[in-house]
Amino acid sequence: MIEISQRYPRVADYLKNEVGFQKWSRCHFPGLRYNVTTTNMVESLNSMLVIAKEFPYVALLDVLQEKISKWWNERQIMSMSLTSPLTLNRENELRPHFMGSNGLLTIQLNPVTYQVFDIDRLPCAHAIAAALHAQVGVYSLVSPYYMKEYYMLAYQQTIYPVGSQSQWDVPDEVVSRVVFPREVKDRKRGRPKNSRYPSAGEFRKRKNRCGKCGQLGHYKKKCCSEAGSTEGNPPTNVIAL
Repeated sequence: MIEISQRYPRVADYLKNEVGFQKWSRCHFPGLRYNVTTTNMVESLNSMLVIAKEFPYVALLDVLQEKISKWWNERQIMSMSLTSPLTLNRENELRPHFMGSNGLLTIQLNPVTYQVFDIDRLPCAHAIAAALHAQVGVYSLVSPYYMKEYYMLAYQQTIYPVGSQSQWDVPDEVVSRVVFPREVKDRKRGRPKNSRYPSAGEFRKRKNRCGKCGQLGHYKKKCCSEAGSTEGNPPTNVIAL
């Protein structure tokens, strides 16, 4: 907020006095808010479907069904193999808090300013130290949504593959319906763009491709590979006759 105030005073005044911190700052938000932005999940699916997006609709749905079934099955197996009361990620996140609670004194915390537990639903090192002093189970302070039982319930159902189209039970009213192709508008010249346009203020670092080995991330002058070398032995990507 200090940086915004220095660069854009009018914006900072608008966010502070008119909008309010609770509407754009997660630590001031009064309710519970999911801590993973939706844009990241959408971008992950887009990157997975870069090639499949060019398929017909039925083939695209088959790719989605296959991928989701694979993820679902992997999480089913993972949930049944858990040995901790918590999920693996939450257990790894809670362990450093538990190790950091050694030697801490139990103090009276201000519930207005200290809201780490209210937001993350995981006890911090101070809360764990107070729980151990009061002989309260640490896992009882964790949100039930992080528990192994909830994780297993989320993936207990089975996703079955879609059968052949010859086995589909399609109503007569759907079969008799005539679906016309969509109206095709004049497309601009050039290859159509597959990636999205960057948002305002978003910076994308351009990856350089080496002209020697063909790999990304470095230039030809800094390439450590011997691919493309013409001295001594023949290049590794050329078959010697």
